[in-house]
Amino acid sequence: MSLKLGVPSKGRLMEKSFAWFEKRGITLSRTGSDREYAGHVDGVDGVSLVLLSAGEIPRELAAGRIHLGITGTDLVHEKLPRWEQQVQEVAPLGFGQADLIIAVPACWVDVDTLDDLDAASSAFRARHGHRLRIATKYHRLVREFLTDAGVADFALVDSQGATEGTVKNETAEAIADITSTGETLRANHLKILSDGVILKSQATLWRSRTAAYGPSEKKALDAIMERLG
Repeated sequence: MSLKLGVPSKGRLMEKSFAWFEKRGITLSRTGSDREYAGHVDGVDGVSLVLLSAGEIPRELAAGRIHLGITGTDLVHEKLPRWEQQVQEVAPLGFGQADLIIAVPACWVDVDTLDDLDAASSAFRARHGHRLRIATKYHRLVREFLTDAGVADFALVDSQGATEGTVKNETAEAIADITSTGETLRANHLKILSDGVILKSQATLWRSRTAAYGPSEKKALDAIMERLG
């Protein structure tokens, strides 16, 4: 048996994850073609690399099919109810930073806070006969955040594409999405509510609380933790 380490399978997240481990004397490498999700680990014995999409890693950790995994804080909090019981944060990695935010049209000059949004959503429902639509991929986090803030008359609509474009396309009145610079929001004439930051996210190394740890896995985990300091 070996300790399974899950890492994003492509793009900047994979490259930066590889570089982060490299600085700590652990070399991760992809084997085969870009279409093959196989990898290799040098520098620590008894560790196997599993390449997955960042969105799959929280569920694989929770199911105990991998022991360690790198993915965003936002994905763990969104995909795993009571995430603290299923995974443990090992280390924030210092890259992949982004905020999950609520944004509304910039022309809504009277809407700057969540209280304003609540008033606007009530007025919208009275005028149009249906709830104000907020496009998002993060249904659980957004619903909990808005409910806790006392915003009532809203409906979440699923967005799996370019969420920022849903207001312009008139499929939603507001959005809740990840942003790192805010440039795309501004380009789509959207503004972030002053108290509308739901979660600050970054790439993080997590440990599964549900995976089986035999003697070989424990030895490999201890060796990795020693390298990480």
